[in-house]
Amino acid sequence: MAEPEFVGPLSGSRSGPGTGTAESIAEMTGVVKHYRTRGRGEVHALDGVTLTVGRGEVLGLVGESGCGKSTAARLLTGLERADAGTVRVDGQDLAALDRAGHRRLRRTVQLVFQDPYASLDPRQRIGDALAEVLTVHRLVAARTAARARVGELLEMVGLLPATAERYPHQLSGGQRQRVGIARALSLQPRLLVLDEPVSALDVSVRAEIVNLLDRLRRELGLAYVFISHDLGMVRHLADRIAVMYLGQIVETGSWEQVSDRPVHPYTQALHRAVPVADPAVEYRRAGDAVRGEIPDAARPPAGCRFHPRCPLAEDVCRTEVPVLAPPSGHRFACHVRQRELGVVTPTSAERPADARGRLSGQPATASRSTGARP
Repeated sequence: MAEPEFVGPLSGSRSGPGTGTAESIAEMTGVVKHYRTRGRGEVHALDGVTLTVGRGEVLGLVGESGCGKSTAARLLTGLERADAGTVRVDGQDLAALDRAGHRRLRRTVQLVFQDPYASLDPRQRIGDALAEVLTVHRLVAARTAARARVGELLEMVGLLPATAERYPHQLSGGQRQRVGIARALSLQPRLLVLDEPVSALDVSVRAEIVNLLDRLRRELGLAYVFISHDLGMVRHLADRIAVMYLGQIVETGSWEQVSDRPVHPYTQALHRAVPVADPAVEYRRAGDAVRGEIPDAARPPAGCRFHPRCPLAEDVCRTEVPVLAPPSGHRFACHVRQRELGVVTPTSAERPADARGRLSGQPATASRSTGARP
């Protein structure tokens, strides 16, 4: 059986709801999140992260494991609070929400988890799991209405209504992830945060799920934050891409700019990691692989955090934190590339405090979470 092909945005121009608008559905501004751990000190999960998601837009968030992508997902969905900076969803500051406000937030933003095997209760039928969401949030008044809505949700994600009578262990990984998507859609949110939604699935199933997500986005006008370590996967769905490395955004721009014309050395390394059907190209790429491992997030390097692994690193990279520049469009944080391309960057005095001090490893002034990272 041939592997299904992607039929999403790469097959044509990106227009309609997916292009986003000037109005944002979610914003993170100067967000810092550290975790205290025993023996390692503070883990710098996020340091000064700023990003926006337009209504109906797909933002791809890309980076290696440990770069802070999943932490950003938990902050955007209100599962955790930032140590510093602000997180807004639909214009509301999540730090100011009370318990009732967080309950209302669930109607706006939902999270689809990475592991479809662990995100469902093995003792609960699929129909009961979906109906529970509807009844807890009082979206249906009777059990018959709940059953009817469950059937609609299952059909929406490409499953038969009879799936409601099955248990999770009776479904394949792809079917379970479809159930997870149906559960997220049950509250009719406007933003879905998709945390590596296909990485735990077979290769033959991944394209089916991505095509499903693209169809739902177009039909329902949804906005997505699509999190992945695979730049090749993200470019099939995203309107814009933000590349993260060790808790910071290092490059951001449209999908064409970041995936086809990457500037930052780390983004270029991610691009080279995407497999191609040409052994000669793969052989040449092997010599350009990024050296070393990602540093310990509890002891991030001073200056540019990528400099220990960067083939272009200079003295300034070891001492001074680069800022994202230019102010809009295709932005990247690399001293060398900015100089080569003539990009004007703020002087040291003009830079925000988080770029002058805290991002170099100095502690932020805000209070920290005292618990260990979940």
